[in-house]
This record gives sequence, structure tokens and C-alpha cells, in this order.
Amino acid sequence: MKTFERILIKLVIIQFAFLFITQLFFHQLNVLPELKVITQYEGVVKEKNTESVETIWENQKAGK
Repeated sequence: MKTFERILIKLVIIQFAFLFITQLFFHQLNVLPELKVITQYEGVVKEKNTESVETIWENQKAGK
């Protein structure tokens, strides 16, 4: 059982390393700028609050 656990831990560490390298590769080095445009177009990355949040906030300000 300890052998299985060691293999599993090594696989998790390798998976995390690949995830970290991939995120660095795509986002920090801007290798595929089209990917960033697509995520913004699809609404994954939003820099604004949605209308529902703004509506709730405005209702709270008005005391409703």
C-alpha cells in the first residue's frame, strides 16, 4: 500500500508541476494571445460587476 501511495503522491506533484508550467506558459508569456481574446469574448474574464449585483447593491443603498 505504501508503494501505491508514493506513486500517487508523485503523480499529484507531476500533475501540479504541469499545471503550473502550462498556466505560466499561456498567461504570463502570452504565447497564444487569441486564447486571451476568446476568454474575454466568452465572458470568462469580466472586469465589471454584473447587473444583478449592481441591482442588489442599488436596492440596499435605497433601503429597500
